[in-house]
Amino acid sequence: QVQLVESGGGLVQAGGTLRLSCSAAGSIFVDAIMSWYRQAPGKQREFVATITATGNTNYVDSVQGRFTISRDNAKKMVYLQMNSLNPEDTAVYYCFMFRGSSYWGQGTQVTVSS
Repeated sequence: QVQLVESGGGLVQAGGTLRLSCSAAGSIFVDAIMSWYRQAPGKQREFVATITATGNTNYVDSVQGRFTISRDNAKKMVYLQMNSLNPEDTAVYYCFMFRGSSYWGQGTQVTVSS
C-alpha cells in the first residue's frame, strides 16, 4: 500500500528557505512520476513541480529559479528545496505520485511571513 508522508513545513520569514521531504514507503518508486502541489487558503490546488523517473524536472513559472525538486530512489524520497520564499508561497504543500494510479500525501503547512 502506497503511503506518502510529507515533512519539513513550518513558519519562515520572507526571503527564507525550507526543504520539504516526502517519503514514499510501500511503493515501487523508481519509475514513478513525483510532484509537489500546493493549496493556498481559498484557492484551488495548483501544480508546483514535477520530476520524472529519469530526472527531468518542470516547474510552475512562479517558482522557477527559486524551488528545486529532487529525488532519491534508493530512499524512496522526493524533496522540494524552497529558496527566496515570499508570502505568496504560503500554502499546504502536497506530495503526489503517479504510477498508473494517483496517490496524495496528507500535506504539510508552509507559512511565509512578511
